[in-house]
This record gives sequence, C-alpha cells and structure tokens, in this order.
Amino acid sequence: MEYNRLGKSGLRVSKLCFGSLTISPLQRNLPVKEAEELLLHAFDHGINFIDTASLYENYHQIKGALKQWGRHRIHIATKSYAYSADTAGKSLDEALAGLETDYIDLFMLHEQESEHTLRGHQEAIDYFLQKKKEGVIRSFGISTHFVAGVQAAVRHGAIDVVHPIVNYQGLGIVDGTIDEMLEAIHLAKKNDIGIFGMKPLGGGHLLSDFQKGFDFVLNTPDLDAIAVGMQTKEEIEVNAGIFSKQEISDDLIKKIEAQPRTLQIADWCTGCGRCVKRCNMNALTVTENTGKKIALVDPKRCVLCGYCGKVCPDFCIKVI
Repeated sequence: MEYNRLGKSGLRVSKLCFGSLTISPLQRNLPVKEAEELLLHAFDHGINFIDTASLYENYHQIKGALKQWGRHRIHIATKSYAYSADTAGKSLDEALAGLETDYIDLFMLHEQESEHTLRGHQEAIDYFLQKKKEGVIRSFGISTHFVAGVQAAVRHGAIDVVHPIVNYQGLGIVDGTIDEMLEAIHLAKKNDIGIFGMKPLGGGHLLSDFQKGFDFVLNTPDLDAIAVGMQTKEEIEVNAGIFSKQEISDDLIKKIEAQPRTLQIADWCTGCGRCVKRCNMNALTVTENTGKKIALVDPKRCVLCGYCGKVCPDFCIKVI
C-alpha cells in the first residue's frame, strides 16, 4: 500500500481511505460486530485512514476496531455542518465521545461551497483552529462538491486538507467540469494543501467500469488519498490490490461484479422530479410521504444504469 503525506496536515495516510458511509445507517447499516471485522480486515490490508462524519451516525461502528488495532495506528477524518462555536463544540465532543478517543486526526466542515459559505462558518472555523492549537484535533479541512470550494480553501489560508469529488465523468461536481476541478486541486496542492478525493466511482454509478474509475484517480498525481466506500471483505481485497498495483484474480473481480446492488434514494430527497424525467425505464415516481415529496424506485423496472443520479442536484441517489 502506498502512503502519502497529507499536505501540511503532516498526516501520513494510506492512498486508499476507507469511506465509511457505505457501512453506516444511511446505507448498509452493518451490525457493529460485522463493521468491526470489516475495518480490521481493511487494516490488515494496509489501510490506516478512515473517513466518517457526524451525519453518518456510525462512530459506534468504528470505535471497537480502533481499540483492537490501536488508536495511534489509524487516522480518523470526520466532518460536521457546524457554523458557530457552540455547534462546533458539540460536534467535536460527539466525535470524541462516540469514537472514545481524546483527539481527531482531521476535522472538516462538511459540504462547503465557496468563500461565502466559509465566511458564514468562520466562527466554527476559529473554534476548530483553536482546538488544533490545543492538540485536540491534529488538522482542519473542508469537504466540497464545488470547484469554488477548493478555490476558496486556497484563498482562506488556514485550511490543511480539502476533500473534493473526483471521478472521470465529473459526477457530483455542482459548478463545473472534472477538468476545472483538477485545475483547482492542482492549485491547492501547490499551496501544500492535502487532497483526498471522494466518490471515484461516482457514488456507485461507475461500478460497471470500476477499474477505469480507479485508474483515473490513481493517475491523478495531486491526490494524496482517495476515499472509497466498501461493504465486503472482497471489495477491500480488490481495492487494496488495485491501489497496491497488484494483479487481481479474475475470480475475485467476478465476485465483486456479482454482488447484488440496489438503487437507494436518501431521505434528504426533495422530490424535484428530475430523476423521473431522466429515467427511460419508468422506474421512478415522486410521491408524498408524511407530507414530504420524495422519489421512489420500482426495483422490478430499474436496470441500475445510474443515469438518474447524474441529474440529481442533491447527489442523493446512489447504486449500492
């Protein structure tokens, strides 16, 4: 496994980061014991970097594996939507208590869009920077789906790490193309900001050609690490092998390709209907559920092409 310095954060992390959203209650919702076993399997394969968030509500799935492997051997990145000192303090306390640790390696503001959102969250930023001075967090960063978010991080000056969307189709980038995102990432890298990408397979939409998806990010030199969601030991073995430039057996690849997948719509769906218009299989409808509009999928009609996810403005549709 390749290990890289994550910019000025100073963290030395595995190129492959375990993206834990896929095991969380928002997606697979693995029992704690299964989650622990999966994470320990990942650690056995050289992964020393985990990405989570307050939103994922899965600290309980992670803490046991940290204890068994050794907290000091694993780097934890988490994030929240904190906007004030009070909300920042609560989210940090939640992470420390939930993970049963006395420090966080990387704390980020979740889904920052531009210099305007950074300005609106400055009180929270100041809080996290103070906690960095105290050693409670080791580094500070932002996650973003926006080219403008990466550019704002460079201008801000106090951000150690950026966590942007990077995949060969540019799926999920809200305000530009993949080329524009790569240009912004290159600028950040020149300013010694650590970069670890997210959604190299477009939230699951590029699974049918996952080797092409991984080849793209692995051949993007400005990426220090890439977060990949994994739900099975076979996925860990294939992904760790690819990231370590090992030859992967055809049988193992077939196991990955044969694993069942479903189209899932997150509960933050606003029922805008764009996915319904895009679906050529008439598999999607918008209905009201407890007074809230939301999209629903008919699994008998859905062919898991993932085209609907490309037009979702909130990136809430995923093939899992």
